[in-house]
Amino acid sequence: MAELAGAVIVVTGAGRGIGRAIVEELGAGGAHLVVNYAKSAELAEDAAKRLREAGGRAVAVRADVSDPNQASALIDATLAEFGKIDVLVNNAGVTVDRALKNLTIADWNAVIQTNLNGYFYTLKAALPHFIQQKSGKIIQVSSFVGKMGNFGQANYAAAKAGIIGLTKTAAIELARYNVTVNAVCPGFTETDMYTQVPEHVKEQILKRIPLGRVGTSQEVARAVRYLIVDGDYITGSALDINGGIYM
Repeated sequence: MAELAGAVIVVTGAGRGIGRAIVEELGAGGAHLVVNYAKSAELAEDAAKRLREAGGRAVAVRADVSDPNQASALIDATLAEFGKIDVLVNNAGVTVDRALKNLTIADWNAVIQTNLNGYFYTLKAALPHFIQQKSGKIIQVSSFVGKMGNFGQANYAAAKAGIIGLTKTAAIELARYNVTVNAVCPGFTETDMYTQVPEHVKEQILKRIPLGRVGTSQEVARAVRYLIVDGDYITGSALDINGGIYM
């Protein structure tokens, strides 16, 4: 079992949604948080401030992880602030949803660059430190769409499927250094993005979910916490948190 108290954890894309819930969950357990953001400065700073007001240590760090130099700078900033990194949670992502016939090259590249390449860039930057300390945990937020596919999300599905492949390969290679690598695959989740979905579409979505509801960001965050605290013998997994929409 790993202790959250005092663990240094980087969460990318942590200003809102699932990322925000993850930093709140881990901060409540006493972890030291790096709240990464690319554009949501106000939200990220607010998240870090609330964690500090609750007695924790947290800093908000701007870095667009789709840029390898900025991804590397994020890890450097973490080491400068805390002197180590224990856990990397890759969560940053964007969506550009269009049917394939309307999907442009720019649409494809924008999503792949952030949602897949960005995960590699941060993992690659943190890797030497995990190897040197011979410990660490990497958790990557994928999606059920990466396993199942979804209409209008070819770029997103490809990126999320790629994350699972990256996770499994990294798990094999890093096991010798006592570093575990896992993915979580949320289903439809109650986030700002989901609240903007038209009601008639939500009704159709709910019909597809055996448990009859969407998930919450907090449920995903608790799964991440479980992998950190109790997941010492779990590696290379892609944990489904989707209400049964894909089994």
